[in-house]
Amino acid sequence: MGAVTTAEGRVERAERGERVPKQDRSRATRQRLLEAAVACLAEHGWAGSTVSVVAERAGVSRGAAQHHFPTREDLFTAAVEYVAEERSTALRALFPQGAAGDRRAVVTALVDLYTGPLFRAALHLWVAASNEEQLRPRVTELEARVGRETHRIAVELLGADESVPGVRETVQGLLDMARGLGLANLLTDDQGRRERVVAQWAGLLEETLG
Repeated sequence: MGAVTTAEGRVERAERGERVPKQDRSRATRQRLLEAAVACLAEHGWAGSTVSVVAERAGVSRGAAQHHFPTREDLFTAAVEYVAEERSTALRALFPQGAAGDRRAVVTALVDLYTGPLFRAALHLWVAASNEEQLRPRVTELEARVGRETHRIAVELLGADESVPGVRETVQGLLDMARGLGLANLLTDDQGRRERVVAQWAGLLEETLG
Protein backbone atom coordinates (compact mmCIF):
# COMPACT_ATOMS: atom_id res chain seq x y z
CA MET A 1 0.00 0.00 0.00
CA GLY A 2 1.51 3.35 -1.06
CA ALA A 3 2.20 6.30 1.21
CA VAL A 4 -0.52 8.91 1.63
CA THR A 5 0.41 12.01 -0.35
CA THR A 6 -2.56 14.35 0.05
CA ALA A 7 -2.27 17.47 2.20
CA GLU A 8 -4.89 16.05 4.57
CA GLY A 9 -3.01 12.78 4.81
CA ARG A 10 0.26 14.51 5.63
CA VAL A 11 -1.42 16.53 8.37
CA GLU A 12 -2.99 13.40 9.84
CA ARG A 13 0.36 11.63 9.85
CA ALA A 14 1.99 14.58 11.58
CA GLU A 15 -0.74 14.64 14.22
CA ARG A 16 -0.15 10.95 14.90
CA GLY A 17 3.52 11.69 15.43
CA GLU A 18 4.68 9.94 12.28
CA ARG A 19 7.72 11.23 10.44
CA VAL A 20 6.67 13.59 7.66
CA PRO A 21 9.26 15.24 5.40
CA LYS A 22 9.75 18.91 6.22
CA GLN A 23 8.85 19.97 2.68
CA ASP A 24 5.58 18.04 2.88
CA ARG A 25 4.73 19.59 6.25
CA SER A 26 5.42 23.05 4.86
CA ARG A 27 3.26 22.43 1.80
CA ALA A 28 0.41 21.08 3.92
CA THR A 29 0.59 24.07 6.27
CA ARG A 30 0.47 26.50 3.36
CA GLN A 31 -2.55 24.70 1.91
CA ARG A 32 -4.39 24.82 5.24
CA LEU A 33 -3.69 28.55 5.57
CA LEU A 34 -5.01 29.28 2.08
CA GLU A 35 -8.17 27.24 2.66
CA ALA A 36 -8.70 28.96 6.02
CA ALA A 37 -8.17 32.41 4.48
CA VAL A 38 -10.77 31.70 1.79
CA ALA A 39 -13.27 30.46 4.38
CA CYS A 40 -12.67 33.49 6.62
CA LEU A 41 -13.12 35.93 3.76
CA ALA A 42 -16.36 34.26 2.69
CA GLU A 43 -17.76 34.18 6.22
CA HIS A 44 -16.36 37.31 7.91
CA GLY A 45 -15.23 39.64 5.12
CA TRP A 46 -11.95 41.55 5.07
CA ALA A 47 -12.35 43.33 8.40
CA GLY A 48 -12.87 40.09 10.31
CA SER A 49 -10.15 38.12 8.55
CA THR A 50 -6.88 38.88 10.31
CA VAL A 51 -3.77 36.72 10.13
CA SER A 52 -4.41 35.58 13.70
CA VAL A 53 -7.98 34.52 12.88
CA VAL A 54 -6.83 32.62 9.80
CA ALA A 55 -3.97 30.96 11.68
CA GLU A 56 -6.31 29.84 14.45
CA ARG A 57 -8.77 28.41 11.93
CA ALA A 58 -5.94 26.59 10.14
CA GLY A 59 -4.66 25.19 13.44
CA VAL A 60 -1.22 26.76 13.17
CA SER A 61 0.62 29.47 15.09
CA ARG A 62 0.69 33.08 13.95
CA GLY A 63 4.45 32.72 13.52
CA ALA A 64 4.00 29.76 11.20
CA ALA A 65 1.47 31.74 9.17
CA GLN A 66 3.86 34.68 8.84
CA HIS A 67 6.67 32.34 7.81
CA HIS A 68 4.64 31.45 4.71
CA PHE A 69 3.00 34.84 4.23
CA PRO A 70 4.95 37.73 5.82
CA THR A 71 2.09 40.22 5.45
CA ARG A 72 -1.69 40.12 5.49
CA GLU A 73 -1.70 41.29 1.88
CA ASP A 74 0.59 38.40 0.90
CA LEU A 75 -1.76 35.92 2.55
CA PHE A 76 -4.96 37.15 0.99
CA THR A 77 -3.53 37.81 -2.45
CA ALA A 78 -2.28 34.22 -2.44
CA ALA A 79 -5.69 33.10 -1.21
CA VAL A 80 -7.48 34.79 -4.10
CA GLU A 81 -4.98 33.30 -6.55
CA TYR A 82 -5.80 29.94 -5.00
CA VAL A 83 -9.51 30.73 -5.40
CA ALA A 84 -8.96 31.64 -9.04
CA GLU A 85 -7.12 28.40 -9.74
CA GLU A 86 -9.87 26.45 -8.00
CA ARG A 87 -12.51 28.24 -10.09
CA SER A 88 -10.75 27.35 -13.34
CA THR A 89 -10.20 23.78 -12.21
CA ALA A 90 -13.82 23.44 -11.15
CA LEU A 91 -15.08 24.69 -14.52
CA ARG A 92 -12.84 22.34 -16.48
CA ALA A 93 -13.74 19.42 -14.22
CA LEU A 94 -17.40 19.83 -15.16
CA PHE A 95 -16.62 19.12 -18.82
CA PRO A 96 -13.55 16.83 -18.93
CA GLN A 97 -14.45 15.74 -22.46
CA GLY A 98 -15.69 19.14 -23.59
CA ALA A 99 -19.19 20.58 -23.43
CA ALA A 100 -20.43 18.64 -26.49
CA GLY A 101 -22.36 21.67 -27.70
CA ASP A 102 -24.50 21.96 -24.56
CA ARG A 103 -24.30 25.72 -24.19
CA ARG A 104 -26.98 25.93 -21.53
CA ALA A 105 -24.87 23.60 -19.35
CA VAL A 106 -21.87 25.87 -19.86
CA VAL A 107 -23.85 28.99 -18.92
CA THR A 108 -25.18 27.22 -15.82
CA ALA A 109 -21.66 26.16 -14.82
CA LEU A 110 -20.32 29.69 -15.19
CA VAL A 111 -23.15 31.16 -13.15
CA ASP A 112 -22.64 28.51 -10.47
CA LEU A 113 -18.99 29.52 -10.18
CA TYR A 114 -19.91 33.15 -9.68
CA THR A 115 -22.60 32.39 -7.09
CA GLY A 116 -20.51 30.03 -4.95
CA PRO A 117 -18.28 30.59 -1.90
CA LEU A 118 -15.09 30.90 -3.97
CA PHE A 119 -16.40 33.96 -5.78
CA ARG A 120 -17.76 35.38 -2.52
CA ALA A 121 -14.29 35.19 -0.98
CA ALA A 122 -12.72 36.90 -4.00
CA LEU A 123 -15.34 39.64 -3.85
CA HIS A 124 -14.43 40.50 -0.26
CA LEU A 125 -10.84 40.98 -1.34
CA TRP A 126 -11.91 43.26 -4.20
CA VAL A 127 -13.75 45.45 -1.73
CA ALA A 128 -10.69 45.57 0.52
CA ALA A 129 -8.42 46.34 -2.44
CA SER A 130 -10.54 49.37 -3.33
CA ASN A 131 -9.45 50.95 -0.03
CA GLU A 132 -6.01 49.42 0.50
CA GLU A 133 -3.20 51.10 -1.47
CA GLN A 134 -0.79 48.17 -1.00
CA LEU A 135 -3.32 45.57 -2.01
CA ARG A 136 -5.00 47.24 -4.99
CA PRO A 137 -2.32 46.81 -7.71
CA ARG A 138 -1.68 43.19 -6.78
CA VAL A 139 -5.34 42.23 -6.81
CA THR A 140 -6.00 44.23 -10.00
CA GLU A 141 -3.20 42.41 -11.83
CA LEU A 142 -4.33 39.04 -10.55
CA GLU A 143 -7.97 39.58 -11.47
CA ALA A 144 -6.99 40.71 -14.97
CA ARG A 145 -5.19 37.41 -15.45
CA VAL A 146 -8.10 35.46 -14.00
CA GLY A 147 -10.50 37.32 -16.26
CA ARG A 148 -8.47 36.44 -19.36
CA GLU A 149 -8.31 32.80 -18.33
CA THR A 150 -12.03 32.60 -17.60
CA HIS A 151 -12.83 34.22 -20.93
CA ARG A 152 -10.56 31.76 -22.75
CA ILE A 153 -12.18 28.78 -21.04
CA ALA A 154 -15.66 30.12 -21.82
CA VAL A 155 -14.79 30.59 -25.50
CA GLU A 156 -13.42 27.06 -25.70
CA LEU A 157 -16.40 25.43 -23.97
CA LEU A 158 -18.95 27.42 -25.96
CA GLY A 159 -17.23 26.67 -29.26
CA ALA A 160 -17.24 30.39 -30.03
CA ASP A 161 -15.46 31.82 -33.08
CA GLU A 162 -14.18 35.23 -32.00
CA SER A 163 -13.19 36.18 -35.54
CA VAL A 164 -16.91 36.76 -36.13
CA PRO A 165 -17.90 40.36 -35.26
CA GLY A 166 -19.74 40.65 -31.97
CA VAL A 167 -18.90 37.16 -30.66
CA ARG A 168 -16.17 38.30 -28.29
CA GLU A 169 -18.46 40.94 -26.81
CA THR A 170 -21.23 38.38 -26.43
CA VAL A 171 -18.99 36.02 -24.46
CA GLN A 172 -17.76 38.88 -22.28
CA GLY A 173 -21.35 39.97 -21.73
CA LEU A 174 -22.14 36.45 -20.52
CA LEU A 175 -19.33 36.63 -17.96
CA ASP A 176 -20.43 40.09 -16.85
CA MET A 177 -23.96 38.76 -16.42
CA ALA A 178 -22.71 35.80 -14.37
CA ARG A 179 -20.69 38.15 -12.17
CA GLY A 180 -23.75 40.35 -11.67
CA LEU A 181 -25.80 37.36 -10.56
CA GLY A 182 -23.02 36.52 -8.14
CA LEU A 183 -23.26 40.00 -6.63
CA ALA A 184 -27.04 39.75 -6.35
CA ASN A 185 -26.69 36.37 -4.69
CA LEU A 186 -24.90 37.99 -1.75
CA LEU A 187 -28.19 39.54 -0.69
CA THR A 188 -30.84 37.09 -1.86
CA ASP A 189 -30.66 33.54 -3.19
CA ASP A 190 -33.20 33.74 -6.03
CA GLN A 191 -32.58 30.47 -7.84
CA GLY A 192 -35.76 30.68 -9.90
CA ARG A 193 -34.78 34.04 -11.40
CA ARG A 194 -31.25 32.78 -12.10
CA GLU A 195 -32.61 29.80 -13.99
CA ARG A 196 -34.76 32.04 -16.19
CA VAL A 197 -31.78 34.31 -16.91
CA VAL A 198 -29.60 31.30 -17.73
CA ALA A 199 -32.23 29.98 -20.14
CA GLN A 200 -32.49 33.37 -21.87
CA TRP A 201 -28.72 33.69 -22.24
CA ALA A 202 -28.39 30.14 -23.57
CA GLY A 203 -30.93 31.04 -26.26
CA LEU A 204 -29.10 34.25 -27.14
CA LEU A 205 -25.83 32.35 -27.46
CA GLU A 206 -27.37 29.80 -29.80
CA GLU A 207 -28.58 32.64 -32.03
CA THR A 208 -25.28 34.55 -31.93
CA LEU A 209 -22.79 31.70 -32.08
CA GLY A 210 -24.73 29.50 -34.47
